[in-house]
Amino acid sequence: MIHSISDFDHLWSGELESTQKILKHLNNASLPQLVATGYRTLGRLAWHTTTTIPEMMNRTGLKIERPHADDPVPATAKEIFNIYSEAAIELLEQVKKSWKDETLEVVDEMYGEKWKRAFTLQVLIFHQIHHRGQMIVLMRQAGLQVPGLYGPSRDEWVQWGMKPPEV
Repeated sequence: MIHSISDFDHLWSGELESTQKILKHLNNASLPQLVATGYRTLGRLAWHTTTTIPEMMNRTGLKIERPHADDPVPATAKEIFNIYSEAAIELLEQVKKSWKDETLEVVDEMYGEKWKRAFTLQVLIFHQIHHRGQMIVLMRQAGLQVPGLYGPSRDEWVQWGMKPPEV
């Protein structure tokens, strides 16, 4: 739970780094990877995760300038990584500069509901985690190496001098 700006700083900083780890492993050839027809591509998921930062947080009165929800998916993985990083860091800077711990109790209209800002920040974090999980599946399908986020991935066990778990 987020009870203070410091809590958010700690949580968001770690999750921002985890999302960057995933985005850093994408390449241009992997962006069109689909799980099945009619579902988001790997590039679209990465871009959706990026565009949600300003889309959601601007509803709280913050002004994260880019990207816009209707901006097209960039052509390169590097561009997605860079724009994600800019938006995620700008969010953290704005929260730390503009909000106080008491601001987390302010209620905003969010998607037809009323959410405290602390809850909105938590939902944004969960949203990223959810879509990172989807991206990891598509990364495996695309033949990409998957980085560990909360411990080593199967790809990293050997690098850490350990035997991968049996399947």
